[in-house]
Amino acid sequence: MSNTASLRPQPVASEHIPLKPRNVAFDWADTPLHWIPGDPATTHTINVLHLILPAGERWFVHVYKQALPHIRDPRLREDVIGFIGQEAMHSQAHDDVLPHLKAQGLDPAPYTAQVDWLFEKLLGDRTLPPGRARKWWLLERVAIIAAVEHYTAFLGDWVLNAGELDARGADPTMLDLLRWHGAEEVEHRSVAFDLFVHLDGGYRRRVRTWATAFAALVFLWQRGVRFFMENDPTLLDGKASFREFVRAGRQGVLPTAGDMARSIPQYLSRTYHPSQHGSTTQAVAYLAGSPAATAAEARMEARTEARTKGGS
Repeated sequence: MSNTASLRPQPVASEHIPLKPRNVAFDWADTPLHWIPGDPATTHTINVLHLILPAGERWFVHVYKQALPHIRDPRLREDVIGFIGQEAMHSQAHDDVLPHLKAQGLDPAPYTAQVDWLFEKLLGDRTLPPGRARKWWLLERVAIIAAVEHYTAFLGDWVLNAGELDARGADPTMLDLLRWHGAEEVEHRSVAFDLFVHLDGGYRRRVRTWATAFAALVFLWQRGVRFFMENDPTLLDGKASFREFVRAGRQGVLPTAGDMARSIPQYLSRTYHPSQHGSTTQAVAYLAGSPAATAAEARMEARTEARTKGGS
């Protein structure tokens, strides 16, 4: 094998799995505002997911529908269709948390309006002539999604293994939402990168769009935590701080700063492939026992059985 070939991303074949969306539903009636007891800072750090993901994952779906006609590999096309279905469900599930937060006195609308603007306007479709310019903007956005998916898979792997959240008595419904979502992020972790490689794969574009995605995520996250802490009606002087983030990482209720820093050279390695990190087996095992995922499976089986009986 040549040196050039050895530097190409090498997927782990055993980590590939056919993807399917799971039509989950969650009941938030008994979930407290601070669903990690006694730890509003960590609760709100994770709650930022509910602010960013609905708009972000709707944007993923929109961009990928534009990319579908350019896919020449049948298996990758099926993977992308499965990815679209899962991401649409993720967006809806996190969106459903927002009315619950508002009912508890924390209206997320001022912040989510800014997030919507970022994805719909700044990263949305542009009036470009057909041809090179339009293709360039599509490839840029596909590459940005690949970089973001590196971090969603990182977080998915983390939450599947974050036993300290259970030990602290975190709300089981919220944990199931996070772990169902995290497991599916691990399950489909290679799709965005494979699509990027299929359509372009240029290393300079990978680095450039990683920098854009990483900066945007850090910016949105710290603003989101600050928004929650300052507007939490139960806190007299709520403030977000990097010290709290480091503290939570050391205690195991958030990823550590060190682990997040080590994820950077992973993605920027020329031999990087998402399948080299995380475990599909672990993700599938969680989904097989997830209350929301198993209930969704049971509903699907019941509808299939009803259609079969109706057609007989």
